[in-house]
Amino acid sequence: MDGAYRLVFVGGMGRSGSTLIERLLGELPGFCSVGETVHLWRRGLLENELCGCGRPFADCGFWTEVGMRAFGGWEHLDVREVLRLKAGIDRTRYLPVLLHASDRGAVAARGECYTAFYHRLYSAVAQVSGARVIVDASKHASLAACLRRRYGTGMRLLHVVRDPRAVAYSWGKRLPRPSASAASSEPEMARCSPGRAAVRWMAQNAYLDALARRGVPTLRVRYEDFVADPGGEFGRIAAFAGYEGRPPDPGEERLPAAEGHAISGNPMRFSPGPVGVRADHGWREGLAPWRRSLVSAVTAGHRRRYGY
Repeated sequence: MDGAYRLVFVGGMGRSGSTLIERLLGELPGFCSVGETVHLWRRGLLENELCGCGRPFADCGFWTEVGMRAFGGWEHLDVREVLRLKAGIDRTRYLPVLLHASDRGAVAARGECYTAFYHRLYSAVAQVSGARVIVDASKHASLAACLRRRYGTGMRLLHVVRDPRAVAYSWGKRLPRPSASAASSEPEMARCSPGRAAVRWMAQNAYLDALARRGVPTLRVRYEDFVADPGGEFGRIAAFAGYEGRPPDPGEERLPAAEGHAISGNPMRFSPGPVGVRADHGWREGLAPWRRSLVSAVTAGHRRRYGY
């Protein structure tokens, strides 16, 4: 791995609280959180959605400089080629192959080409921000598996887990995406049924566990534990990510939020003011009993593995 930066990949099923943890990490000295770079190629470059700083991607000075350092300017990057490679390897359906294929052959070659774009991107982010730790909250196990082939044990995987019933409740909500532009193909946050959310929750977490078994340094964090003891859990997370010293306790003080440049992710990245930790247990009353029973039944075995 390039000694200029360390990559911390935040993985897990979406709507599990990863944006909060990523944002807190991004406030630490020497850290830079970039949001969900898996969506940068389409939502940023093709659809010109809002950066976390509130400006359209094309007007953000930070990302303009990153593009210049990484590719000589975004206009010199073949975005369609990146998306073509993504479609051919960075998908959940390819995870069994990514986990078991050798370091030679077609899969390895596609992965090498695909992750070369990320390496150039992360290296440029480190140069522009001056950070030594890059935090990517793309979440997708398939991207984590691709990056593992490039970085090996040099990548740190922060595996965030949340009660699947809470996740299913969140995935059922109809919410606008404040970062969407007139060109956006997804004006609202993605939605899915409770059954599909349950199946995806099991698959994502199982594959992230598989990466840990294959040697990727991994720290598992439960959302419920984090909001119950934010100081203790954040200290554990920060140490794992490579922060030296004692980080501030987000449970006792609201951390000042600097202007961020996170791509995509939870709308909370646009919230002004200090970052605080507040538990969200709305699913307990908001999730219909039959939906709760369905998700509970489908995820029964996996829930026990994570203490739910």
